[in-house]
This record gives sequence, structure tokens and C-alpha cells, in this order.
Amino acid sequence: MGNSGQLLKDGHFNMNPASPLDNVRIVLSHTSHPGNIGATARAMKAMGLRNLYLVNPKLFPDKEADARASNARDLLETAHICTSLQAAIGDTCLVAALTTRPRDLSHSTLDARQAASELIRHARHSPVGLLFGRESSGLTTDEISQCQLTVHIPTHADYSSLNLAAAVQIMGYELWMALKNTAAVTLSENQAEPASLREVENFYAHLEKIMIQSGFLDPQQPKKLMRRMRRLFARARLEKEEVNILRGILSAVDNKK
Repeated sequence: MGNSGQLLKDGHFNMNPASPLDNVRIVLSHTSHPGNIGATARAMKAMGLRNLYLVNPKLFPDKEADARASNARDLLETAHICTSLQAAIGDTCLVAALTTRPRDLSHSTLDARQAASELIRHARHSPVGLLFGRESSGLTTDEISQCQLTVHIPTHADYSSLNLAAAVQIMGYELWMALKNTAAVTLSENQAEPASLREVENFYAHLEKIMIQSGFLDPQQPKKLMRRMRRLFARARLEKEEVNILRGILSAVDNKK
């Protein structure tokens, strides 16, 4: 089914992953401290997660990362180094962004347990991702807008800050438990193929182009229109065929000019 399954070293997908966890990737964006990358690898391996994606890490490879990884250095050796977020998540069907702060025009927000169940449900058939941001400032609004869900890990009100690797450990545990608790729950065999995030991003670019051409969107004063459109379609969880229909409509409008 399209790009479903585990991504292999040759760039192809394993259509029958041994476990849905093989379809889950942990994505770290602009990590500052290499020790946190190593600690993340150790946390991942303890929970059966093996796919580590690094978007523009400040220092990697690094000896501190190796030391903190302990017996999980193999995950560092196979980590995917990406120069953009889209390179890391473009072929996934669902990405959840970890954030501690309420955001304006945010997508649907789930707690860690709810998000893990949703990710495992989709990971049985397609690649999914969990996105973690910078240690000091977290994820940017633009990064979150490229995801369909935001995830909040409930903490004590007096101190809500979590170390990066600790957050990964908590989400890894919740994914592991969700896998055990939903072993019999799968997507229907007739479930339509979800659109990949790359296909959805191409649709957004196409939509923005047509809105500008029609005069509906002023590129000099865009305000929050595209963020609102992203939130609308993120709730819809677009299918591949639906994206094709929407882009066909946009192309028809474009051809009328």
C-alpha cells in the first residue's frame, strides 16, 4: 500500500514490519547537546524503537553521544541525518509534535497515552513519527504546523520541564504499552491509503499559489490564513485520493485563467 512499511537501508519499505514499532521514527530537530542524542538512543532501544532521525544536529557524530548511548550505539550508527524536517517526515502519514506550551491555532492536542495509541494504530500500516524540538526552546510554530497532532506529557504544575531523553523515554514506554494493549486493533483492510506528509505539503503549496493568483491571499499580508488552512486539513487526515481530488480542482481553476 504505497509507502507503507519500514524504511530499509536501500530506501525501500518493508511492507510487513515485524512490529508496528518498526514503523515509528523518533525525530529530533536541531539538538544542541550530543549527549542528549546518545541518551535518546538508549531510551529508544529500551522500548523497542530503532529509527532515529536527526534534523540539523549541532554536533553529531560525537564522543559524548557515543558514551551516553551505552549499548545503543548501533542506533547512532544507523541514524538518519536530515537537512530539513520534510526530509525526515515527508514520507510518513502521521506525525505528532511534542510541546509543553499552548499554541495559537494549534492542531488537536492529545496526552502521551492517547497519542501513543493513535500512532501505533497507524504504524501497523504506514510510517509515523514523533517530533521533538530544541532543548532550550522546543519546536517552532512552522515545525508544528507540518504535523497533524500535538502531544502534551502531563507534569506537575510547579515544574513542567522535561529533559529531551526523558520525554523520549516516556513516549517510548507509552508506545510499548499501546502496542501491548491494542494488539487486536488494526485499521480496516479496506481503509483508504493515507496521504504522505510530502503529498500534503505539495497540496498546501498548490493551494497557496492559487489563493495568491486569485487575489484571495495577499502574500504581503498573509496573516494566519495558511496556518488556519493547515489546521483544517490536519483534522481531516487526508487520504491520498482526496489530495489528488483537491489538487485536481486547483489545477482546473488554474487552467481557467
